[in-house]
Amino acid sequence: MNLLSSLTQHVIEKNPNEPEFQQAVKEMLESLEPVAELHPEWIDAGIFDRIVEPERQIIFRVSWIDDNGVVNVNRGFRVQFNSAIGPYKGGLRLHPSVNLSIIKFLGFEQTFKNSLTGLPIGGAKGGSDFNPKGKSDREIMRFCQSFMTELSKHIGADTDVPAGDIGVGGREIGFMYGQYKRLRNEFTGVLTGKGLSYGGSLARTEATGYGMCYFVEEMLKATENSFKDKTVVISGSGNVAIYGAEKAIQLGANVVALSDSDGYIYDPAGIKLDTVKKIKEVNRQRISEYVKYHPTSKYHKGCSGIWTIKCDIALPCATQNEINESSANALISNGCIAVGEGANMPSTPEAINVFLKSKILFGPAKAVNAGGVATSALEMSQNSIRYSWTFEEVDNKLKAIMSDIYMKTSNAAKEYGFEGNLLAGANIAGFIKVADAMYSEGIAY
Repeated sequence: MNLLSSLTQHVIEKNPNEPEFQQAVKEMLESLEPVAELHPEWIDAGIFDRIVEPERQIIFRVSWIDDNGVVNVNRGFRVQFNSAIGPYKGGLRLHPSVNLSIIKFLGFEQTFKNSLTGLPIGGAKGGSDFNPKGKSDREIMRFCQSFMTELSKHIGADTDVPAGDIGVGGREIGFMYGQYKRLRNEFTGVLTGKGLSYGGSLARTEATGYGMCYFVEEMLKATENSFKDKTVVISGSGNVAIYGAEKAIQLGANVVALSDSDGYIYDPAGIKLDTVKKIKEVNRQRISEYVKYHPTSKYHKGCSGIWTIKCDIALPCATQNEINESSANALISNGCIAVGEGANMPSTPEAINVFLKSKILFGPAKAVNAGGVATSALEMSQNSIRYSWTFEEVDNKLKAIMSDIYMKTSNAAKEYGFEGNLLAGANIAGFIKVADAMYSEGIAY
């Protein structure tokens, strides 16, 4: 008997125009059937019903004035999904695609990702449909200040601690933190990803990309393999992709491709990261500029073609549902042995089925990209004790956390009859901690 199928259908009916959220819930609940069978008390306490409903959804208007004096209006979001194990924690995304469905799916995933880190942080996500591309620094500052003017009413160091996500880097965090500090007249660790001069943590910029590679390296080690001499394709060219590439290269791999929303570059001799950092982090240009520096490389318009490049390891680090069934089949046909999801839900359900049926190594997003939020929580800890750790100290803690996440997911998969299926293992291990806390805190919770 499928104990949770009616709940899945209920979520779909209750949230009819939210396909990303429906997808995330369906994938999660399919893994939890054996957990439901072993814990009828959680069913009686409504844990499964409650865990798919956000504790709080905040939607607000963001008005700002551009450099031409024109008033612009965007929509802001903060979905505080679950605080059973700690204050809400999750990024802010600035992108024109942002809507309630995407923020809810990200907050839902964040709840279990944060649980896997072993740190006391709940799950949330937020952002706006504001597009930072092409905007001046002053326009971005005015938007961020307006956005934070409303968001500041709902967050706090022990309530909700946002971080960056797509479209929100050090510049945006700085503007938001400055506004929060002016409004609240307090200097607290209410945002993570801050600059080093005002409470940020060393290794935070690198954390998600480094953590992704630490997890994938654990996957490979389990089959007596490694990154050494492997060809790697990475989508995206933000922090996760750049520093994932950096760590993969340090571990002996040859990274041959990166992308952005316009297209991808292919450099069979190996991507030159100094050039990529100059283009993306300094000049804020499109990835197509890479070929001007390295004429033997090639640029291709469109993003999906990146998955037709022959590689041993694929690391999708761009956005949700970027790998479909066709792309997954192309990867398998070209001999790919491992996929690690650096982005949030970058593979469609059909693509995941291809990976699982082919029995390649597949690391799911909520486990693989947990290094970013883990290091954000380490930043929170440093802020709380008014102290800072060295890069090596933070990196060592990150590596230990990612190794522990791999063991948790692998062991949970084996214990609940999904041996080798790290997607199921991550879902189960992340869920059990949150569910146990919710049960302990009572039904009125």
